[in-house]
Amino acid sequence: MLKARETHLAGATVLRGPMGFGKSSRLHTAKILRLSLDLPIVIEIVDNEEKINAFQPELNKMIGGGLVTLETVKVIEYRGEAKAE
Repeated sequence: MLKARETHLAGATVLRGPMGFGKSSRLHTAKILRLSLDLPIVIEIVDNEEKINAFQPELNKMIGGGLVTLETVKVIEYRGEAKAE
């Protein structure tokens, strides 16, 4: 997230999932009595394709395992915060 911000990408969001599984089919879950360090994380980065492709080498340095996808989206509207009058 911080590296994406330093690189001046348009936006990023980090989402932590309470449960998930991947290639090994091993279930990763949040349990009350243990602190799980292997919960699923989704990081969404938004910008044009060229800037995301340029960021890909930095992303590769940070990710040990997981899934990386590139999706084309249609932006319907983008607004910043409304300024107080």
